[in-house]
Amino acid sequence: MNILILYFSKGGNTKKLAEAIAQGVESVEGVFAVLKNTEEVTKEDFINSQGIIAGSPVYFGLMAAELKKIFDKFVGVRRKMEDKIGAAFATSGDPSGGKETTMMSIFQALLIYGMIIVGDPMAATGHYGVACVGAPDNNTKQNGMKLGQRVAELAKKLKS
Repeated sequence: MNILILYFSKGGNTKKLAEAIAQGVESVEGVFAVLKNTEEVTKEDFINSQGIIAGSPVYFGLMAAELKKIFDKFVGVRRKMEDKIGAAFATSGDPSGGKETTMMSIFQALLIYGMIIVGDPMAATGHYGVACVGAPDNNTKQNGMKLGQRVAELAKKLKS
């Protein structure tokens, strides 16, 4: 079973967080992380996944246009995404830089795809998802792994 970790990263910080999330996904037996940036992802990656964890840097409090473009481009497969797990993560350059509103913009797209939205587990922050300012530190990477693990475990439960 695959979980797609989809991200846009201009400076590399969002990619680093995506990689930590992928480690968490792969910590669950029988679940594989498909780590793709917005330039690499295909419609088949969406269809073949049991969940999507999407991430973006904060751009005016919203997801980057490059990520939104993917959701717009693949909207034709949204019925095939129904009842799969969706989650979000974000990075910003400022402590009050709109990380939560960026994740909410990602959630809106995932909801339109018919997905079941989850935040990060209580063992992490118990909020919308994983987010950080600048490069993720070790604590943020650990929380990213916990989010990946949670999505993988839930997807596996739903599939069975």
